[in-house]
Parts: sequence; C-alpha cells; structure tokens
Amino acid sequence: MTKVALITGAAQGIGRAIAQRLANDGFSVAVADRNLEAAKQTAFELTTDGKHAVAMYIDVADRDSVYEAVQKTYNAFDGFDVLVNNAGVGPTTPIETITPEQFDQVYHINVAGVIWGIQAALEQFRKKKRINKQIIGKIINATSQAGVVGNPNLLLYSGTKFAVRGITQVAARDLAKEGITVNAFAPGIVKTPMMYDIAHRVGENAGKDDEWGMQTFAKDIALERLSEPEEVAAAVAFLASKDSDYITGQTLIVDGGMQFH
Repeated sequence: MTKVALITGAAQGIGRAIAQRLANDGFSVAVADRNLEAAKQTAFELTTDGKHAVAMYIDVADRDSVYEAVQKTYNAFDGFDVLVNNAGVGPTTPIETITPEQFDQVYHINVAGVIWGIQAALEQFRKKKRINKQIIGKIINATSQAGVVGNPNLLLYSGTKFAVRGITQVAARDLAKEGITVNAFAPGIVKTPMMYDIAHRVGENAGKDDEWGMQTFAKDIALERLSEPEEVAAAVAFLASKDSDYITGQTLIVDGGMQFH
C-alpha cells in the first residue's frame, strides 16, 4: 500500500527537495505551504512526472490550518503515514533588536507549528489498528545545526530550534507505546533562499557582502562545501522509511561535519 506524507513549507528550498525525494521513493505527497501558488507548481511538476501529489495551503502558526491540511491529506489519499514539520523562518536577530512581535511570530511558526503538527498527525495515526508493535506513523521535525550549538545573530532562530529538539525527545517518549516515532533532522548551511537571506542580513549588519555572511556560517564545515537541499532530503527520506523503524527521539545532523555528537 502506498505511503502518504505531508511536508510543510514544501514550495521551495529543503521542503521542496523533500517532497520530490519522497515522491520519487513512492510516497503520495501533500505539498503544503503558505505560498499556495508555488505549492501548486511543485505538485504540478510531480504529477506531470507521474507521481502522486496534491498542493494545499497551510499556515503552521494557525492550529486550525494545520489540522485542516492534515485532514485534507488523509482525505486525498485515504491514509496518513508521515508528517514532516519542515516549515520555518530564520530572521537575523541581534539581541538588542528583538521585539515582542518578532518573538511571537518566530516562536509561533517554528515551535507552535511543530506542536500543532504533532497533534494533528496523532489524530490521524490513531485511526489505524496496530498489530505486533509495528510502527504506524512517523513525525519528522526540522531543527538545525543552530539548534545544536548557538549561532551568532540568530538568538530567536537558534532558540526555537533548540526547542524543537526538546519537543522531539518528549514526543518520542510519549508516543512510542502507540507505534509512532518522532525524530528530527538538523541541516547545516544549505543553498536555500532562506539561508541566503540570513547571510545577506548578517553581512549587511557587519558592513560586509553576502559571501562574507555565508562564510561566517560555512567556515567550519569539515567537508569544505555548502549543502544541497537534496542532501538534506536524503536524510529525511531515511527517517521516513522502514529502515529507521528502530530509531526515535533522535536528531540526525546533516551539516557536512560542523558538529560532532
């Protein structure tokens, strides 16, 4: 039976690469994003290539929107197996510049969005009948290398990504007895629009160019190059597959050797 996955923030960058990889691996995928037109384009490209995909709007900061997207995914494919909580924002936040409004926005998207996703996925997973301690559902959360060690100028972003790692561990313990695994992936410096925007702002704040901003984060990569989105997607594909059935509560670091744990 074909597995079904919903990926949030799937219209571009890492999320788009994840949707493409899971579709290539045989999943039916829901491409969910606030940018519905871009999500439709990604889904169109997948269906044109013979894959099963639908596009849908989601605002992960809005609990009702998350529940609606998960329910629509279940209805579209008559099942639900994997949720990838990928959507997030990464503003550059020198400490003295942080406002209450910015705090609320970033934490609602990056942290609350993960919690709402876990809740909504759990509702669908519990519709299944579990036999012989099998795994009936997988939740995969996006943290970051910046959620493993604090990165300069990213106080809000790093804080949210540390929180996601903690949420992942607690949810993994709480849901294991129901046959649900919860893991996280931690990308490093990936060639995505969000990363280039962060690098631009860091460079701008220092009176330097974008390349200087990128190298601020990239200089300690053991493999001496930036990551492609497809390399992160490959790690997520492993966490979504049967090969990871005995893994839960873990953060898989995909950073080319910036951190060793």
